[in-house]
Amino acid sequence: MRLTRLWTEKTPTVSFELFPARTPEGAAKLERVIDQLYFLEPDFVGITFGAGGSTREGSRQLVDKLKNDKEMEVVAYFAGYGLPPDYIESILEDYHNLGVDNLLVVRGDPPHGQPDFVPHPQSFAHASDLLAFIKPLFPFCLGVAGYPEGHIEAESKEKDWDYLKAKVDLGAEYIITNYFYDNRFFFDFVERCQSKGIMVPILPGIMPVFNIKMMHNLAKLCGAVITEKLSQGLAALPEGDQRALLDFGIDFAVEQCRELLQAGVVGLHFYTMDRSQSTTAIVSKLRQEGML
Repeated sequence: MRLTRLWTEKTPTVSFELFPARTPEGAAKLERVIDQLYFLEPDFVGITFGAGGSTREGSRQLVDKLKNDKEMEVVAYFAGYGLPPDYIESILEDYHNLGVDNLLVVRGDPPHGQPDFVPHPQSFAHASDLLAFIKPLFPFCLGVAGYPEGHIEAESKEKDWDYLKAKVDLGAEYIITNYFYDNRFFFDFVERCQSKGIMVPILPGIMPVFNIKMMHNLAKLCGAVITEKLSQGLAALPEGDQRALLDFGIDFAVEQCRELLQAGVVGLHFYTMDRSQSTTAIVSKLRQEGML
């Protein structure tokens, strides 16, 4: 089902992001995570696509498994950085044949650990270029990424919003945002988008705190601000107590989600990092409270 139709029939939705495993051990863990998240009956699951096509086969297999074996709705992410048009078309033709209705189009980044990677001369420099290429070729419901705190490479937030408006004008029908730890960033982002005439559904991304090192590394990579409230809460925890850290992360995310749901968001999109414990606890608690 196209997400735009889904949101006319049900809000708020619950969705998760997963990425394909790269090792046999990771694959076994992912199987367990999928089984655990499956029982939460998500409205859809997003499947990532590795930089430079590095997870092409793994992403395809995971999409096929969830879409056709598990009969779950899937949003296939597609990162086109450095890839030639014919390669892109072949991947998306495959997704279309698998029955995928929804695609999240992102530029992507250079592959990590491949300093000699050279982008194809006909590759697309921007997500907007990629979107314009895909739109006339396939009937996907196309979405794009949004950055409430601004993309780390953007000249300014204002420019970032202008680029987002251009992508919506090119046919993007929904926006899934990067995660944030202060809802004011999201509310301001939505307000600014609307002021520019961006009226498509905007789905907030939620990242529970799993461990402190991961939190700092991802925040640096994604440009998410670690707020004073979050820092103070973490500092008050017993040192080295992983259970206390997970519980704090769950409670922090529940509070954040409550406020977003009370504001009328179309749904919540959880960046699970291929883990299930925290996300399961957050969703279960919100459902117990009648908010989902």
